[in-house]
Amino acid sequence: MALNDGLSIGALASRTGLAVSAIRYYEAQGLIKPWRNAGGQRRFERSDLRRLSFVMIAQQFGFTLPEIRAELDRLPGGRTPTKADWARISTGFRARLDEKIETLTRLRDNLDGCIGCGCLSLPTCALYNPTDRAAEKGAGPRYLMGDRPET
Repeated sequence: MALNDGLSIGALASRTGLAVSAIRYYEAQGLIKPWRNAGGQRRFERSDLRRLSFVMIAQQFGFTLPEIRAELDRLPGGRTPTKADWARISTGFRARLDEKIETLTRLRDNLDGCIGCGCLSLPTCALYNPTDRAAEKGAGPRYLMGDRPET
Protein backbone atom coordinates (compact mmCIF):
# COMPACT_ATOMS: atom_id res chain seq x y z
CA MET A 1 0.00 0.00 0.00
CA ALA A 2 1.33 3.43 -0.92
CA LEU A 3 1.63 5.99 1.88
CA ASN A 4 -1.02 8.21 0.28
CA ASP A 5 -3.54 5.34 0.16
CA GLY A 6 -4.21 5.85 3.86
CA LEU A 7 -4.50 3.24 6.55
CA SER A 8 -7.40 0.85 6.89
CA ILE A 9 -9.15 0.73 10.25
CA GLY A 10 -7.59 -2.70 10.82
CA ALA A 11 -4.11 -1.37 10.13
CA LEU A 12 -4.73 1.57 12.45
CA ALA A 13 -5.99 -0.81 15.15
CA SER A 14 -2.95 -3.05 14.72
CA ARG A 15 -0.55 -0.11 14.89
CA THR A 16 -2.15 1.63 17.91
CA GLY A 17 -3.21 -1.46 19.84
CA LEU A 18 -6.77 -0.13 20.00
CA ALA A 19 -9.82 -2.21 19.21
CA VAL A 20 -11.60 -1.35 15.97
CA SER A 21 -14.66 -0.47 18.06
CA ALA A 22 -12.58 2.04 20.07
CA ILE A 23 -11.36 3.68 16.87
CA ARG A 24 -14.94 3.97 15.65
CA TYR A 25 -15.90 5.49 18.99
CA TYR A 26 -13.09 8.04 18.78
CA GLU A 27 -14.24 8.82 15.25
CA ALA A 28 -17.80 9.36 16.51
CA GLN A 29 -16.39 11.68 19.18
CA GLY A 30 -14.69 13.77 16.48
CA LEU A 31 -11.14 12.97 17.55
CA ILE A 32 -10.18 11.57 14.15
CA LYS A 33 -11.75 12.13 10.76
CA PRO A 34 -11.29 9.35 8.20
CA TRP A 35 -12.04 9.66 4.52
CA ARG A 36 -13.42 7.13 2.09
CA ASN A 37 -11.50 5.67 -0.82
CA ALA A 38 -13.01 5.00 -4.24
CA GLY A 39 -14.36 1.67 -2.98
CA GLY A 40 -16.10 3.39 -0.04
CA GLN A 41 -13.71 1.98 2.55
CA ARG A 42 -12.81 4.09 5.58
CA ARG A 43 -9.19 5.28 5.43
CA PHE A 44 -7.10 7.13 7.97
CA GLU A 45 -4.12 9.42 7.62
CA ARG A 46 -0.84 8.23 9.13
CA SER A 47 -1.06 11.33 11.35
CA ASP A 48 -4.07 9.69 13.04
CA LEU A 49 -1.58 7.33 14.68
CA ARG A 50 -0.15 10.32 16.49
CA ARG A 51 -3.57 11.78 17.34
CA LEU A 52 -4.76 8.46 18.79
CA SER A 53 -1.52 8.04 20.71
CA PHE A 54 -2.08 11.48 22.22
CA VAL A 55 -5.66 10.50 23.14
CA MET A 56 -4.47 7.31 24.83
CA ILE A 57 -1.77 9.08 26.84
CA ALA A 58 -4.02 11.95 27.87
CA GLN A 59 -6.67 9.48 29.04
CA GLN A 60 -4.09 7.65 31.14
CA PHE A 61 -3.39 10.95 32.88
CA GLY A 62 -7.09 11.33 33.65
CA PHE A 63 -8.14 13.84 31.02
CA THR A 64 -11.65 13.46 29.64
CA LEU A 65 -12.46 13.04 25.96
CA PRO A 66 -14.09 16.49 25.82
CA GLU A 67 -10.90 18.02 27.25
CA ILE A 68 -8.76 16.11 24.76
CA ARG A 69 -11.05 17.02 21.85
CA ALA A 70 -10.92 20.70 22.87
CA GLU A 71 -7.13 20.64 22.61
CA LEU A 72 -7.15 18.83 19.26
CA ASP A 73 -9.88 21.13 17.93
CA ARG A 74 -7.60 24.12 18.50
CA LEU A 75 -5.36 22.84 15.73
CA PRO A 76 -6.13 24.43 12.36
CA GLY A 77 -7.85 22.11 9.92
CA GLY A 78 -7.39 19.08 12.17
CA ARG A 79 -3.75 18.90 11.13
CA THR A 80 -1.14 16.85 12.89
CA PRO A 81 0.19 18.66 15.93
CA THR A 82 3.61 20.20 15.48
CA LYS A 83 6.34 20.30 18.09
CA ALA A 84 5.18 23.80 19.06
CA ASP A 85 1.59 22.54 19.39
CA TRP A 86 2.70 19.72 21.67
CA ALA A 87 4.70 22.17 23.78
CA ARG A 88 1.65 24.41 24.21
CA ILE A 89 -0.68 21.51 24.99
CA SER A 90 1.77 19.92 27.40
CA THR A 91 2.18 23.19 29.30
CA GLY A 92 -1.54 23.23 30.04
CA PHE A 93 -1.60 19.53 30.84
CA ARG A 94 1.48 19.87 33.04
CA ALA A 95 -0.30 22.32 35.35
CA ARG A 96 -3.26 19.95 35.68
CA LEU A 97 -0.95 16.99 36.28
CA ASP A 98 0.93 18.91 38.97
CA GLU A 99 -2.40 19.52 40.74
CA LYS A 100 -3.25 15.82 40.51
CA ILE A 101 0.18 14.84 41.81
CA GLU A 102 -0.21 17.21 44.75
CA THR A 103 -3.65 15.75 45.54
CA LEU A 104 -2.38 12.17 45.30
CA THR A 105 0.61 12.99 47.49
CA ARG A 106 -1.65 14.58 50.09
CA LEU A 107 -3.93 11.53 49.94
CA ARG A 108 -1.00 9.15 50.38
CA ASP A 109 0.48 11.12 53.26
CA ASN A 110 -2.80 11.61 55.12
CA LEU A 111 -4.59 8.38 54.36
CA ASP A 112 -4.37 7.22 57.95
CA GLY A 113 -5.57 10.50 59.49
CA CYS A 114 -8.57 12.79 59.42
CA ILE A 115 -9.66 13.58 55.88
CA GLY A 116 -12.15 16.27 56.86
CA CYS A 117 -15.22 14.33 55.80
CA GLY A 118 -17.30 15.16 58.85
CA CYS A 119 -17.72 11.62 60.18
CA LEU A 120 -15.98 12.50 63.47
CA SER A 121 -15.58 8.77 64.12
CA LEU A 122 -11.85 8.71 64.80
CA PRO A 123 -10.34 10.02 68.04
CA THR A 124 -8.10 12.36 65.99
CA CYS A 125 -11.14 13.88 64.26
CA ALA A 126 -12.02 15.61 67.50
CA LEU A 127 -8.63 17.32 67.29
CA TYR A 128 -8.48 18.08 63.56
CA ASN A 129 -12.16 18.72 62.90
CA PRO A 130 -14.07 19.48 66.11
CA THR A 131 -17.79 20.09 65.58
CA ASP A 132 -17.20 19.34 61.87
CA ARG A 133 -15.59 22.72 61.07
CA ALA A 134 -14.55 21.21 57.73
CA ALA A 135 -18.19 21.45 56.60
CA GLU A 136 -17.91 25.25 56.64
CA LYS A 137 -15.49 24.95 53.70
CA GLY A 138 -17.91 22.90 51.57
CA ALA A 139 -18.84 19.33 50.77
CA GLY A 140 -16.49 16.39 50.53
CA PRO A 141 -13.22 15.37 52.17
CA ARG A 142 -12.05 18.94 52.63
CA TYR A 143 -8.56 18.31 53.98
CA LEU A 144 -7.63 15.91 51.20
CA MET A 145 -9.06 18.38 48.69
CA GLY A 146 -6.52 20.97 49.85
CA ASP A 147 -8.17 22.79 52.75
CA ARG A 148 -6.14 22.92 55.94
CA PRO A 149 -7.48 22.27 59.42
CA GLU A 150 -7.73 25.39 61.51
CA THR A 151 -5.60 25.15 64.62
